[in-house]
Amino acid sequence: MPNVQSHPCFLTPQRLQPDYPLFVFLPGMDGTGRLLRAQTAGLETAFDVRCLAIPPDDLTNWQVLTENVVALIEAELQQSPDRPVYLCGESFGGCLAMKVALHAPQLFDRIILVNPASSFRRKPLVMWGAQVTRWVPEFVYRLSSITLMPFLAYLGRVTEGDRQAFYDAVLSVPQRTSIWRLSLLSDFDVDDEQFQQLQQPILLLASAADRLLPSLAEVEHLARFFPNAQTVVLPHSGHACLLEAGVNLYEIMEAQDFLVKHSQELSRSH
Repeated sequence: MPNVQSHPCFLTPQRLQPDYPLFVFLPGMDGTGRLLRAQTAGLETAFDVRCLAIPPDDLTNWQVLTENVVALIEAELQQSPDRPVYLCGESFGGCLAMKVALHAPQLFDRIILVNPASSFRRKPLVMWGAQVTRWVPEFVYRLSSITLMPFLAYLGRVTEGDRQAFYDAVLSVPQRTSIWRLSLLSDFDVDDEQFQQLQQPILLLASAADRLLPSLAEVEHLARFFPNAQTVVLPHSGHACLLEAGVNLYEIMEAQDFLVKHSQELSRSH
């Protein structure tokens, strides 16, 4: 994976698969793009995977970030403009995915939202914590990041290697960056009626044991506005569910008949 400097970019696997459907993953608050690691092997059986990486010094607003992501996807499609595109966003990335999909709905065949953090500003305690982050010393911020980890993920369901990667990713986010991304979540506001223009199939994943945000209630709320949505509830999972050993995103998509024909054929050929 390349080092990221100044501009959002896509992290790519060592083996590119330009004939496969494109799977674009937009990460959570860490912005590293590296926490899809537990899901990559399964997804690569049928997809050409890209993970967005947002550098810590990128403090752009929703509009600029959205336009940057759309430009990256369009660049990926220049060589193979007709292949299907799956857009997947987790937590913070779920909010970004909604912005991206509304900005360029024609690009996407399928959309997956995993515990989208669109409920953030409706959670007073979390909002209060975000405000406090602005004023605490750096060492207190880093200590609080470690303390929050059990709320971010159900660590008992995460393998040792993925747990270490999770710690590294969370601790890699500087205080200034965290404050900015929390402010974006505080300002996230999309009229629910706008979601009705997204006609493509949308898969909503909700962790029932999320201790950070009311993800199940939020997914149930969103499902009322997306015209073609289906919901999957993970009864024992925490907020960062894609890190958990018992969660296989590709198998969930397959079980929900969420794959376009091309992806199904590629999977059977492996």
